[in-house]
Amino acid sequence: MSLFGELETIVATAARRLVADGALPAALVPARIAVDPPRDAAFGDATTNLAMVLAKPAGQRPLELAQKLAEILRDHPEIADVDVVPPGFVNLRLRARFWQRVVAAAIDAGPAYGSSTLGRGETINVEYCSANPTGPLHVGHGRGTVFGDALAALLERVGYRVTREYYVNDGGAQIEALARSVHLRYREALGERIGEIPSGLYPGDYLIPVGRAIAERDGPVWRDRPEAQWLRPFADMALDAMLRRIRDDLAALGVRHDVLTSERRLIAEGRIDEALRILDEQDLLYTGTLPPPKGKPPEDWEPVPQLLFRATRFGDDSDRPLKRSTGDWTYFAADIAYHLDKVRRGARHLVDVWGADHAGYIKRMQAAVTAVSRGTASLEVRICQLVNLLDGGKPLKMSKRAGRIVTLRDVIDEVGRDVVRFIMLTRKNDAPLDFDLAKVTEQSKDNPVFYVQYAHARICSVFRNAAAEGLAAEAAGLAAADTARLVDPAELALMRQVAYWPRLVEAAAEHREPHRIAFYLGDLAGAFHALWTRGTDEPELRFLRADDPQLTRARLALLAAVRATLAAGLGIIGVTPLEELR
Repeated sequence: MSLFGELETIVATAARRLVADGALPAALVPARIAVDPPRDAAFGDATTNLAMVLAKPAGQRPLELAQKLAEILRDHPEIADVDVVPPGFVNLRLRARFWQRVVAAAIDAGPAYGSSTLGRGETINVEYCSANPTGPLHVGHGRGTVFGDALAALLERVGYRVTREYYVNDGGAQIEALARSVHLRYREALGERIGEIPSGLYPGDYLIPVGRAIAERDGPVWRDRPEAQWLRPFADMALDAMLRRIRDDLAALGVRHDVLTSERRLIAEGRIDEALRILDEQDLLYTGTLPPPKGKPPEDWEPVPQLLFRATRFGDDSDRPLKRSTGDWTYFAADIAYHLDKVRRGARHLVDVWGADHAGYIKRMQAAVTAVSRGTASLEVRICQLVNLLDGGKPLKMSKRAGRIVTLRDVIDEVGRDVVRFIMLTRKNDAPLDFDLAKVTEQSKDNPVFYVQYAHARICSVFRNAAAEGLAAEAAGLAAADTARLVDPAELALMRQVAYWPRLVEAAAEHREPHRIAFYLGDLAGAFHALWTRGTDEPELRFLRADDPQLTRARLALLAAVRATLAAGLGIIGVTPLEELR
Protein backbone atom coordinates (compact mmCIF):
# COMPACT_ATOMS: atom_id res chain seq x y z
CA MET A 1 0.00 0.00 0.00
CA SER A 2 1.24 3.50 -0.86
CA LEU A 3 -0.50 6.37 0.85
CA PHE A 4 1.06 8.78 -1.62
CA GLY A 5 -0.38 6.66 -4.41
CA GLU A 6 -3.74 7.15 -2.70
CA LEU A 7 -3.14 10.92 -2.61
CA GLU A 8 -2.36 10.87 -6.32
CA THR A 9 -5.72 9.19 -6.89
CA ILE A 10 -7.46 11.82 -4.75
CA VAL A 11 -5.88 14.69 -6.73
CA ALA A 12 -6.61 12.94 -10.05
CA THR A 13 -10.27 12.59 -9.04
CA ALA A 14 -10.37 16.31 -8.23
CA ALA A 15 -8.88 17.08 -11.67
CA ARG A 16 -11.54 14.96 -13.34
CA ARG A 17 -14.16 16.95 -11.40
CA LEU A 18 -12.76 20.09 -13.01
CA VAL A 19 -13.13 18.39 -16.39
CA ALA A 20 -16.74 17.47 -15.63
CA ASP A 21 -17.43 21.09 -14.59
CA GLY A 22 -15.95 22.35 -17.86
CA ALA A 23 -13.06 24.09 -16.10
CA LEU A 24 -10.38 21.88 -17.66
CA PRO A 25 -10.05 20.04 -21.01
CA ALA A 26 -10.17 16.27 -20.49
CA ALA A 27 -7.21 15.60 -22.77
CA LEU A 28 -4.86 17.54 -20.49
CA VAL A 29 -5.20 15.41 -17.35
CA PRO A 30 -2.03 13.25 -17.23
CA ALA A 31 -2.10 9.52 -16.51
CA ARG A 32 0.22 10.03 -13.56
CA ILE A 33 0.00 12.97 -11.19
CA ALA A 34 2.85 13.95 -8.91
CA VAL A 35 2.07 14.31 -5.22
CA ASP A 36 5.16 14.55 -3.05
CA PRO A 37 6.25 15.37 0.48
CA PRO A 38 7.09 19.09 0.69
CA ARG A 39 10.73 20.07 1.15
CA ASP A 40 9.72 22.01 4.24
CA ALA A 41 7.23 20.50 6.72
CA ALA A 42 5.86 24.01 7.32
CA PHE A 43 4.10 23.71 3.94
CA GLY A 44 2.01 20.73 5.03
CA ASP A 45 2.05 16.98 4.57
CA ALA A 46 1.98 16.76 0.78
CA THR A 47 2.14 19.04 -2.24
CA THR A 48 1.21 18.87 -5.92
CA ASN A 49 2.27 21.06 -8.84
CA LEU A 50 -0.58 19.85 -11.08
CA ALA A 51 -2.00 23.35 -11.55
CA MET A 52 1.35 24.63 -12.83
CA VAL A 53 1.70 21.68 -15.20
CA LEU A 54 -1.77 22.18 -16.69
CA ALA A 55 -2.17 25.97 -16.57
CA LYS A 56 -0.40 26.93 -19.81
CA PRO A 57 -1.95 24.27 -22.08
CA ALA A 58 -5.33 25.00 -20.45
CA GLY A 59 -4.92 28.74 -21.09
CA GLN A 60 -5.33 29.61 -17.41
CA ARG A 61 -3.28 31.27 -14.70
CA PRO A 62 -1.55 28.72 -12.40
CA LEU A 63 -2.85 30.35 -9.20
CA GLU A 64 -6.42 30.48 -10.49
CA LEU A 65 -6.36 26.83 -11.54
CA ALA A 66 -4.76 25.89 -8.20
CA GLN A 67 -7.61 27.64 -6.35
CA LYS A 68 -10.20 25.67 -8.34
CA LEU A 69 -8.41 22.43 -7.54
CA ALA A 70 -8.12 23.38 -3.87
CA GLU A 71 -11.86 24.04 -3.55
CA ILE A 72 -12.62 20.48 -4.60
CA LEU A 73 -9.89 18.94 -2.43
CA ARG A 74 -11.17 20.71 0.70
CA ASP A 75 -14.29 18.54 0.57
CA HIS A 76 -12.36 15.27 0.80
CA PRO A 77 -12.80 13.54 4.19
CA GLU A 78 -9.09 12.67 4.51
CA ILE A 79 -7.93 16.26 3.96
CA ALA A 80 -7.88 18.62 6.92
CA ASP A 81 -6.70 21.76 5.13
CA VAL A 82 -5.55 23.00 1.73
CA ASP A 83 -3.29 25.97 0.99
CA VAL A 84 -2.44 27.51 -2.37
CA VAL A 85 0.94 29.22 -2.61
CA PRO A 86 2.62 30.98 -5.54
CA PRO A 87 3.35 30.21 -8.24
CA GLY A 88 0.64 27.55 -8.05
CA PHE A 89 1.48 24.80 -5.56
CA VAL A 90 -1.41 23.11 -3.76
CA ASN A 91 -0.32 22.04 -0.27
CA LEU A 92 -2.32 19.48 1.69
CA ARG A 93 -2.61 18.73 5.38
CA LEU A 94 -4.05 15.30 6.12
CA ARG A 95 -6.12 14.12 9.04
CA ALA A 96 -4.38 11.97 11.63
CA ARG A 97 -6.31 8.86 10.60
CA PHE A 98 -4.73 9.04 7.14
CA TRP A 99 -1.27 8.51 8.63
CA GLN A 100 -2.43 6.06 11.30
CA ARG A 101 -3.43 3.60 8.57
CA VAL A 102 0.17 3.21 7.44
CA VAL A 103 1.10 1.26 10.57
CA ALA A 104 -1.04 -1.76 9.70
CA ALA A 105 -0.02 -1.52 6.02
CA ALA A 106 3.70 -1.67 6.83
CA ILE A 107 3.25 -4.54 9.29
CA ASP A 108 1.11 -6.55 6.87
CA ALA A 109 3.56 -6.05 4.00
CA GLY A 110 6.56 -6.96 6.14
CA PRO A 111 9.78 -7.27 4.10
CA ALA A 112 7.85 -6.39 0.93
CA TYR A 113 6.81 -2.96 2.22
CA GLY A 114 7.82 -0.40 -0.39
CA SER A 115 7.91 -2.86 -3.29
CA SER A 116 6.12 -1.89 -6.48
CA THR A 117 5.48 -2.98 -10.07
CA LEU A 118 7.02 0.14 -11.61
CA GLY A 119 9.49 -1.95 -13.64
CA ARG A 120 6.75 -4.21 -15.04
CA GLY A 121 9.14 -7.16 -15.16
CA GLU A 122 11.36 -5.54 -17.79
CA THR A 123 14.95 -6.73 -18.09
CA ILE A 124 17.70 -4.30 -17.15
CA ASN A 125 21.45 -4.92 -17.14
CA VAL A 126 23.54 -3.12 -14.53
CA GLU A 127 27.29 -3.32 -15.06
CA TYR A 128 29.45 -2.11 -12.20
CA CYS A 129 32.86 -2.51 -10.62
CA SER A 130 34.56 -3.88 -13.79
CA ALA A 131 37.99 -2.87 -12.51
CA ASN A 132 40.92 -3.87 -14.69
CA PRO A 133 42.19 -7.18 -13.24
CA THR A 134 45.72 -5.85 -12.85
CA GLY A 135 45.59 -5.27 -9.11
CA PRO A 136 43.40 -5.24 -6.01
CA LEU A 137 40.29 -3.11 -5.76
CA HIS A 138 40.92 0.32 -4.26
CA VAL A 139 38.52 2.62 -2.43
CA GLY A 140 37.49 4.40 -5.62
CA HIS A 141 36.38 1.06 -7.07
CA GLY A 142 34.43 0.51 -3.88
CA ARG A 143 32.22 3.52 -4.42
CA GLY A 144 31.10 2.48 -7.89
CA THR A 145 30.66 -1.07 -6.69
CA VAL A 146 28.42 -0.13 -3.76
CA PHE A 147 26.46 2.31 -5.92
CA GLY A 148 25.90 -0.29 -8.64
CA ASP A 149 24.98 -3.05 -6.21
CA ALA A 150 22.50 -0.83 -4.35
CA LEU A 151 21.03 0.41 -7.63
CA ALA A 152 20.52 -3.18 -8.79
CA ALA A 153 18.73 -4.05 -5.54
CA LEU A 154 16.62 -0.90 -5.79
CA LEU A 155 15.55 -1.71 -9.35
CA GLU A 156 14.62 -5.24 -8.29
CA ARG A 157 12.54 -3.74 -5.50
CA VAL A 158 10.37 -1.90 -8.00
CA GLY A 159 9.82 -4.84 -10.30
CA TYR A 160 12.68 -4.99 -12.81
CA ARG A 161 14.45 -8.23 -13.68
CA VAL A 162 18.04 -7.24 -13.06
CA THR A 163 21.29 -8.78 -14.31
CA ARG A 164 24.37 -7.73 -12.33
CA GLU A 165 27.42 -7.80 -14.56
CA TYR A 166 31.20 -7.42 -14.35
CA TYR A 167 33.19 -6.80 -17.54
CA VAL A 168 36.65 -8.33 -17.31
CA ASN A 169 39.12 -6.25 -19.35
CA ASP A 170 41.45 -9.19 -19.90
CA GLY A 171 42.70 -8.19 -23.32
CA GLY A 172 45.15 -5.57 -24.43
CA ALA A 173 48.51 -4.17 -23.42
CA GLN A 174 47.77 -3.87 -19.70
CA ILE A 175 47.49 -7.65 -19.39
CA GLU A 176 50.84 -8.12 -21.10
CA ALA A 177 52.31 -5.59 -18.65
CA LEU A 178 50.76 -7.59 -15.80
CA ALA A 179 52.34 -10.82 -17.13
CA ARG A 180 55.79 -9.18 -17.35
CA SER A 181 55.37 -7.80 -13.83
CA VAL A 182 54.55 -11.25 -12.45
CA HIS A 183 57.48 -12.77 -14.34
CA LEU A 184 59.79 -10.33 -12.54
CA ARG A 185 58.31 -11.39 -9.20
CA TYR A 186 58.71 -15.03 -10.26
CA ARG A 187 62.42 -14.48 -10.93
CA GLU A 188 62.69 -12.66 -7.63
CA ALA A 189 61.15 -15.67 -5.87
CA LEU A 190 63.82 -17.82 -7.47
CA GLY A 191 66.50 -15.70 -5.82
CA GLU A 192 67.34 -13.11 -8.46
CA ARG A 193 67.87 -9.45 -7.62
CA ILE A 194 65.43 -7.68 -9.91
CA GLY A 195 66.18 -4.12 -8.83
CA GLU A 196 63.70 -1.33 -9.45
CA ILE A 197 60.53 -2.30 -11.31
CA PRO A 198 60.76 -0.82 -14.83
CA SER A 199 58.43 1.98 -15.84
CA GLY A 200 55.22 0.69 -17.43
CA LEU A 201 55.00 -2.39 -15.21
CA TYR A 202 53.08 -2.87 -11.97
CA PRO A 203 55.33 -2.40 -8.92
CA GLY A 204 52.86 -3.35 -6.19
CA ASP A 205 53.78 -5.89 -3.54
CA TYR A 206 50.49 -7.65 -4.20
CA LEU A 207 52.18 -9.46 -7.10
CA ILE A 208 54.91 -10.98 -4.91
CA PRO A 209 52.70 -13.91 -3.72
CA VAL A 210 51.69 -14.59 -7.33
CA GLY A 211 55.29 -14.87 -8.50
CA ARG A 212 56.18 -16.96 -5.44
CA ALA A 213 53.31 -19.38 -6.07
CA ILE A 214 54.45 -19.96 -9.66
CA ALA A 215 58.05 -20.50 -8.51
CA GLU A 216 56.93 -23.02 -5.88
CA ARG A 217 54.81 -24.89 -8.39
CA ASP A 218 57.01 -24.82 -11.51
CA GLY A 219 60.51 -24.15 -10.23
CA PRO A 220 62.90 -22.53 -12.75
CA VAL A 221 61.03 -23.83 -15.81
CA TRP A 222 60.14 -20.36 -17.10
CA ARG A 223 63.20 -18.41 -16.03
CA ASP A 224 65.34 -18.64 -19.16
CA ARG A 225 62.69 -19.16 -21.80
CA PRO A 226 62.01 -16.39 -24.32
CA GLU A 227 59.11 -14.05 -23.60
CA ALA A 228 57.06 -15.45 -26.45
CA GLN A 229 56.85 -18.78 -24.57
CA TRP A 230 55.98 -17.51 -21.10
CA LEU A 231 53.97 -14.32 -21.79
CA ARG A 232 50.58 -15.99 -22.38
CA PRO A 233 50.86 -18.58 -19.57
CA PHE A 234 51.94 -15.87 -17.12
CA ALA A 235 49.10 -13.64 -18.27
CA ASP A 236 46.62 -16.46 -17.60
CA MET A 237 48.09 -17.28 -14.21
CA ALA A 238 48.20 -13.60 -13.20
CA LEU A 239 44.62 -13.02 -14.34
CA ASP A 240 43.41 -16.03 -12.42
CA ALA A 241 45.14 -14.80 -9.25
CA MET A 242 43.87 -11.23 -9.61
CA LEU A 243 40.28 -12.30 -10.34
CA ARG A 244 40.29 -14.62 -7.31
CA ARG A 245 41.44 -11.71 -5.18
CA ILE A 246 38.81 -9.38 -6.65
CA ARG A 247 36.08 -11.96 -6.06
CA ASP A 248 37.22 -12.37 -2.45
CA ASP A 249 37.17 -8.60 -1.95
CA LEU A 250 33.69 -8.33 -3.47
CA ALA A 251 32.46 -11.15 -1.24
CA ALA A 252 33.80 -9.28 1.78
CA LEU A 253 31.74 -6.29 0.62
CA GLY A 254 28.65 -8.47 0.19
CA VAL A 255 28.61 -8.09 -3.60
CA ARG A 256 27.83 -10.76 -6.15
CA HIS A 257 27.60 -10.58 -9.92
CA ASP A 258 25.38 -12.78 -12.05
CA VAL A 259 27.65 -12.58 -15.09
CA LEU A 260 31.38 -12.05 -15.65
CA THR A 261 32.09 -11.33 -19.31
CA SER A 262 35.60 -11.69 -20.73
CA GLU A 263 36.84 -9.14 -23.27
CA ARG A 264 39.37 -11.67 -24.59
CA ARG A 265 36.63 -14.25 -25.17
CA LEU A 266 34.52 -11.77 -27.13
CA ILE A 267 37.46 -10.92 -29.36
CA ALA A 268 38.34 -14.59 -29.87
CA GLU A 269 34.74 -15.39 -30.84
CA GLY A 270 34.74 -12.70 -33.53
CA ARG A 271 32.23 -10.48 -31.76
CA ILE A 272 34.02 -7.29 -32.85
CA ASP A 273 33.73 -8.38 -36.48
CA GLU A 274 30.02 -9.05 -35.93
CA ALA A 275 29.46 -5.62 -34.39
CA LEU A 276 31.33 -3.89 -37.20
CA ARG A 277 29.28 -5.72 -39.83
CA ILE A 278 26.13 -4.31 -38.25
CA LEU A 279 27.59 -0.81 -38.27
CA ASP A 280 28.84 -1.17 -41.85
CA GLU A 281 25.38 -2.21 -43.02
CA GLN A 282 24.17 1.19 -41.79
CA ASP A 283 27.00 3.09 -43.51
CA LEU A 284 28.47 4.02 -40.13
CA LEU A 285 32.08 2.97 -40.88
CA TYR A 286 34.70 4.60 -43.07
CA THR A 287 38.45 4.98 -43.35
CA GLY A 288 39.59 8.50 -42.67
CA THR A 289 41.85 10.73 -40.61
CA LEU A 290 41.03 12.65 -37.47
CA PRO A 291 42.12 16.21 -36.69
CA PRO A 292 44.99 16.67 -34.21
CA PRO A 293 44.18 16.60 -30.49
CA LYS A 294 42.78 19.83 -29.09
CA GLY A 295 45.31 22.16 -27.57
CA LYS A 296 48.96 21.68 -28.45
CA PRO A 297 49.34 18.48 -30.46
CA PRO A 298 52.36 16.20 -29.87
CA GLU A 299 55.40 17.09 -31.97
CA ASP A 300 55.38 13.68 -33.64
CA TRP A 301 51.66 13.80 -34.47
CA GLU A 302 50.74 13.12 -38.06
CA PRO A 303 47.41 12.19 -39.65
CA VAL A 304 47.03 8.44 -40.02
CA PRO A 305 44.16 6.79 -41.94
CA GLN A 306 42.04 4.78 -39.50
CA LEU A 307 38.82 2.81 -39.44
CA LEU A 308 36.31 5.26 -37.92
CA PHE A 309 32.77 5.06 -36.51
CA ARG A 310 30.44 7.91 -37.49
CA ALA A 311 29.64 8.87 -33.90
CA THR A 312 28.85 12.46 -34.97
CA ARG A 313 25.61 11.18 -36.51
CA PHE A 314 24.43 10.51 -32.97
CA GLY A 315 25.48 13.80 -31.40
CA ASP A 316 29.11 13.04 -30.50
CA ASP A 317 31.60 15.82 -31.20
CA SER A 318 33.97 13.61 -33.23
CA ASP A 319 34.00 10.35 -35.12
CA ARG A 320 35.85 7.63 -33.22
CA PRO A 321 38.65 5.22 -34.21
CA LEU A 322 38.11 1.48 -34.06
CA LYS A 323 41.62 0.38 -35.03
CA ARG A 324 45.01 1.66 -33.97
CA SER A 325 47.82 2.40 -36.41
CA THR A 326 49.32 -0.95 -35.30
CA GLY A 327 46.25 -2.76 -36.60
CA ASP A 328 45.05 -3.68 -33.09
CA TRP A 329 41.47 -3.02 -32.06
CA THR A 330 40.85 0.01 -29.87
CA TYR A 331 39.18 -0.38 -26.49
CA PHE A 332 36.17 1.30 -28.04
CA ALA A 333 35.79 -1.46 -30.64
CA ALA A 334 35.87 -4.12 -27.93
CA ASP A 335 33.36 -2.16 -25.86
CA ILE A 336 30.95 -1.99 -28.79
CA ALA A 337 31.16 -5.77 -29.15
CA TYR A 338 30.60 -6.17 -25.41
CA HIS A 339 27.47 -4.02 -25.37
CA LEU A 340 26.15 -5.85 -28.42
CA ASP A 341 26.65 -9.07 -26.44
CA LYS A 342 24.42 -7.66 -23.67
CA VAL A 343 21.73 -6.84 -26.21
CA ARG A 344 22.03 -10.31 -27.73
CA ARG A 345 21.36 -11.73 -24.26
CA GLY A 346 18.04 -9.89 -24.09
CA ALA A 347 18.83 -6.60 -22.35
CA ARG A 348 17.21 -3.46 -23.74
CA HIS A 349 17.95 -1.16 -20.82
CA LEU A 350 21.68 -0.96 -20.08
CA VAL A 351 23.12 0.89 -17.09
CA ASP A 352 26.89 1.24 -16.79
CA VAL A 353 28.55 2.58 -13.64
CA TRP A 354 31.88 4.26 -14.45
CA GLY A 355 34.56 6.21 -12.67
CA ALA A 356 34.97 9.96 -13.06
CA ASP A 357 37.87 9.56 -15.51
CA HIS A 358 35.52 7.98 -18.08
CA ALA A 359 33.05 10.87 -18.37
CA GLY A 360 34.38 11.85 -21.81
CA TYR A 361 33.60 8.35 -23.10
CA ILE A 362 29.84 8.55 -22.54
CA LYS A 363 28.60 10.09 -25.80
CA ARG A 364 30.51 7.76 -28.07
CA MET A 365 29.38 4.68 -26.15
CA GLN A 366 25.74 5.75 -26.14
CA ALA A 367 26.02 6.43 -29.88
CA ALA A 368 27.51 2.98 -30.44
CA VAL A 369 24.80 1.21 -28.43
CA THR A 370 22.05 2.97 -30.35
CA ALA A 371 23.72 2.09 -33.64
CA VAL A 372 24.75 -1.51 -32.98
CA SER A 373 21.32 -2.36 -31.51
CA ARG A 374 19.57 -0.59 -34.42
CA GLY A 375 17.76 1.59 -31.91
CA THR A 376 16.34 -1.26 -29.83
CA ALA A 377 18.52 -0.64 -26.75
CA SER A 378 19.56 2.36 -24.73
CA LEU A 379 22.55 3.01 -22.49
CA GLU A 380 22.54 5.05 -19.30
CA VAL A 381 25.87 5.88 -17.69
CA ARG A 382 26.22 6.83 -14.04
CA ILE A 383 29.49 8.45 -13.07
CA CYS A 384 30.88 7.98 -9.57
CA GLN A 385 33.18 10.75 -8.45
CA LEU A 386 36.35 10.33 -6.43
CA VAL A 387 36.60 9.20 -2.82
CA ASN A 388 38.89 11.21 -0.57
CA LEU A 389 40.17 8.76 2.02
CA LEU A 390 40.97 10.43 5.33
CA ASP A 391 42.02 9.39 8.80
CA GLY A 392 41.10 11.92 11.47
CA GLY A 393 40.81 14.60 8.82
CA LYS A 394 44.23 13.90 7.29
CA PRO A 395 44.40 12.58 3.70
CA LEU A 396 45.72 9.08 3.04
CA LYS A 397 47.74 9.09 -0.15
CA MET A 398 47.68 6.18 -2.55
CA SER A 399 49.24 5.44 -5.92
CA LYS A 400 48.74 2.22 -7.86
CA ARG A 401 51.66 2.86 -10.17
CA ALA A 402 54.05 3.55 -7.29
CA GLY A 403 52.86 0.49 -5.44
CA ARG A 404 51.40 2.47 -2.52
CA ILE A 405 47.81 1.31 -2.24
CA VAL A 406 45.14 1.54 0.40
CA THR A 407 42.99 -1.28 -0.85
CA LEU A 408 39.25 -1.61 -0.52
CA ARG A 409 39.81 -4.75 1.51
CA ASP A 410 42.03 -2.78 3.94
CA VAL A 411 39.14 -0.40 4.56
CA ILE A 412 36.57 -3.20 4.90
CA ASP A 413 38.80 -4.97 7.44
CA GLU A 414 39.32 -1.68 9.31
CA VAL A 415 35.72 -0.43 9.64
CA GLY A 416 33.46 -3.28 8.49
CA ARG A 417 31.33 -3.98 5.45
CA ASP A 418 28.22 -2.20 6.73
CA VAL A 419 30.08 1.04 7.33
CA VAL A 420 31.72 0.99 3.91
CA ARG A 421 28.45 0.35 2.10
CA PHE A 422 26.44 2.96 3.99
CA ILE A 423 29.04 5.73 3.86
CA MET A 424 29.55 5.26 0.11
CA LEU A 425 25.91 6.28 -0.31
CA THR A 426 25.96 9.39 1.86
CA ARG A 427 26.61 11.61 -1.16
CA LYS A 428 25.09 11.69 -4.62
CA ASN A 429 27.21 9.58 -6.94
CA ASP A 430 28.41 12.52 -9.06
CA ALA A 431 29.69 14.49 -6.06
CA PRO A 432 33.08 13.85 -4.38
CA LEU A 433 32.90 11.93 -1.10
CA ASP A 434 35.08 12.18 2.00
CA PHE A 435 35.55 8.86 3.79
CA ASP A 436 37.17 9.44 7.18
CA LEU A 437 38.21 6.18 8.83
CA ALA A 438 38.07 7.79 12.28
CA LYS A 439 34.68 9.47 11.96
CA VAL A 440 32.80 6.56 10.38
CA THR A 441 33.33 4.41 13.48
CA GLU A 442 32.18 7.03 16.00
CA GLN A 443 29.12 6.11 18.02
CA SER A 444 27.35 9.44 17.63
CA LYS A 445 24.50 10.92 15.65
CA ASP A 446 27.09 12.53 13.37
CA ASN A 447 27.87 9.04 12.08
CA PRO A 448 24.89 8.17 9.83
CA VAL A 449 25.37 4.41 9.77
CA PHE A 450 25.56 4.24 13.56
CA TYR A 451 22.54 6.56 13.88
CA VAL A 452 20.37 4.34 11.66
CA GLN A 453 21.53 1.00 13.08
CA TYR A 454 21.09 2.39 16.58
CA ALA A 455 17.45 3.17 15.77
CA HIS A 456 16.84 -0.42 14.68
CA ALA A 457 18.68 -1.82 17.71
CA ARG A 458 16.77 0.48 20.08
CA ILE A 459 13.44 -0.74 18.69
CA CYS A 460 14.57 -4.33 19.15
CA SER A 461 15.46 -3.50 22.76
CA VAL A 462 11.94 -2.14 23.33
CA PHE A 463 10.48 -5.44 22.15
CA ARG A 464 12.86 -7.39 24.39
CA ASN A 465 11.79 -5.26 27.35
CA ALA A 466 8.14 -5.72 26.40
CA ALA A 467 8.63 -9.49 26.44
CA ALA A 468 10.33 -9.30 29.84
CA GLU A 469 7.40 -7.29 31.22
CA GLY A 470 4.78 -9.56 29.66
CA LEU A 471 3.63 -6.86 27.24
CA ALA A 472 4.88 -8.40 23.98
CA ALA A 473 2.70 -9.20 20.99
CA GLU A 474 3.26 -10.92 17.67
CA ALA A 475 3.87 -8.53 14.78
CA ALA A 476 0.91 -9.96 12.84
CA GLY A 477 -1.37 -9.32 15.79
CA LEU A 478 -0.06 -5.76 16.15
CA ALA A 479 -1.49 -4.88 12.74
CA ALA A 480 -4.92 -4.80 14.42
CA ALA A 481 -3.81 -2.39 17.15
CA ASP A 482 -5.89 0.76 17.71
CA THR A 483 -3.55 3.32 16.15
CA ALA A 484 -6.18 6.04 16.65
CA ARG A 485 -4.60 6.33 20.10
CA LEU A 486 -1.41 7.67 18.48
CA VAL A 487 -2.02 11.40 18.21
CA ASP A 488 1.09 13.08 19.60
CA PRO A 489 2.87 15.23 16.96
CA ALA A 490 6.04 13.14 17.35
CA GLU A 491 4.09 9.92 16.76
CA LEU A 492 2.37 11.40 13.72
CA ALA A 493 5.72 12.63 12.38
CA LEU A 494 7.08 9.10 12.64
CA MET A 495 4.04 7.70 10.81
CA ARG A 496 4.50 10.26 8.04
CA GLN A 497 8.07 9.09 7.55
CA VAL A 498 6.92 5.48 7.28
CA ALA A 499 4.25 6.54 4.77
CA TYR A 500 6.85 8.28 2.58
CA TRP A 501 8.81 5.04 2.05
CA PRO A 502 7.01 3.49 -0.97
CA ARG A 503 7.02 6.83 -2.81
CA LEU A 504 10.70 7.34 -1.97
CA VAL A 505 11.65 3.89 -3.30
CA GLU A 506 10.00 4.52 -6.66
CA ALA A 507 11.53 7.99 -6.98
CA ALA A 508 15.01 6.69 -6.12
CA ALA A 509 14.66 3.94 -8.72
CA GLU A 510 13.32 6.26 -11.43
CA HIS A 511 16.18 8.71 -10.93
CA ARG A 512 18.81 5.97 -10.39
CA GLU A 513 19.74 7.51 -7.05
CA PRO A 514 20.21 4.91 -4.31
CA HIS A 515 21.73 7.57 -2.05
CA ARG A 516 18.14 8.70 -1.46
CA ILE A 517 17.62 5.49 0.51
CA ALA A 518 20.48 6.33 2.90
CA PHE A 519 19.19 9.89 3.30
CA TYR A 520 15.67 8.65 4.00
CA LEU A 521 16.87 6.15 6.58
CA GLY A 522 18.61 8.99 8.40
CA ASP A 523 15.36 10.98 8.44
CA LEU A 524 13.35 7.99 9.66
CA ALA A 525 15.90 7.24 12.37
CA GLY A 526 15.83 10.90 13.39
CA ALA A 527 12.05 10.88 13.76
CA PHE A 528 12.27 7.73 15.89
CA HIS A 529 15.07 9.05 18.11
CA ALA A 530 13.07 12.27 18.61
CA LEU A 531 10.10 10.26 19.89
CA TRP A 532 12.39 8.16 22.11
CA THR A 533 13.83 11.33 23.64
CA ARG A 534 10.36 12.74 24.25
CA GLY A 535 9.49 9.53 26.07
CA THR A 536 12.46 9.85 28.44
CA ASP A 537 11.29 13.34 29.43
CA GLU A 538 7.53 12.77 29.33
CA PRO A 539 6.41 9.48 30.93
CA GLU A 540 3.05 9.58 29.15
CA LEU A 541 4.89 9.12 25.83
CA ARG A 542 6.84 6.02 26.84
CA PHE A 543 6.40 3.04 24.59
CA LEU A 544 5.62 0.56 27.36
CA ARG A 545 2.74 1.55 29.63
CA ALA A 546 1.76 -1.18 32.05
CA ASP A 547 -1.22 0.99 33.07
CA ASP A 548 -2.56 1.15 29.48
CA PRO A 549 -2.10 -2.14 27.54
CA GLN A 550 -4.01 -0.90 24.49
CA LEU A 551 -1.86 2.19 24.13
CA THR A 552 1.25 0.04 24.60
CA ARG A 553 -0.01 -2.26 21.86
CA ALA A 554 -0.54 0.69 19.50
CA ARG A 555 2.94 2.04 20.17
CA LEU A 556 4.52 -1.37 19.67
CA ALA A 557 2.67 -1.55 16.37
CA LEU A 558 4.17 1.79 15.34
CA LEU A 559 7.63 0.56 16.31
CA ALA A 560 7.09 -2.67 14.36
CA ALA A 561 6.24 -0.60 11.27
CA VAL A 562 9.35 1.55 11.73
CA ARG A 563 11.55 -1.49 12.28
CA ALA A 564 10.21 -3.15 9.12
CA THR A 565 10.87 0.00 7.11
CA LEU A 566 14.40 0.43 8.48
CA ALA A 567 15.17 -3.21 7.71
CA ALA A 568 13.77 -2.87 4.17
CA GLY A 569 15.90 0.20 3.48
CA LEU A 570 19.05 -1.27 4.95
CA GLY A 571 18.43 -4.41 2.92
CA ILE A 572 18.39 -2.44 -0.33
CA ILE A 573 21.77 -0.85 0.38
CA GLY A 574 23.20 -4.09 1.76
CA VAL A 575 23.62 -3.09 5.40
CA THR A 576 22.77 -5.35 8.35
CA PRO A 577 19.84 -4.23 10.54
CA LEU A 578 21.48 -4.90 13.90
CA GLU A 579 19.40 -6.03 16.87
CA GLU A 580 22.07 -5.00 19.38
CA LEU A 581 25.02 -2.62 19.27
CA ARG A 582 28.15 -3.73 21.06
